[in-house]
Amino acid sequence: MKADKDITLRKLKTVRGQIEGLIRMVEDNRYCIDISNQVMASIGILKNINRDILDAHLRNCVTEAFDSDDPESKKQKINEIIMIIDKLAR
Repeated sequence: MKADKDITLRKLKTVRGQIEGLIRMVEDNRYCIDISNQVMASIGILKNINRDILDAHLRNCVTEAFDSDDPESKKQKINEIIMIIDKLAR
């Protein structure tokens, strides 16, 4: 992985804490809107993490492939990006 590992892990641990909090909220029968707000906050952090990872992938892995003389590597990277765009568009 080319994204900053320390930052990624810190953000993931934040989400883990939020998920643990969500579990407690559900167990405690907390107000639906409060739970929903926490779910959206967790999703927001996960989207941020994904953006960071994809940014690093484009700037490093894809750039390396296009700097190489390997047409198959270039084709593979393009296909990976197309698949990710398809998933994000759903």
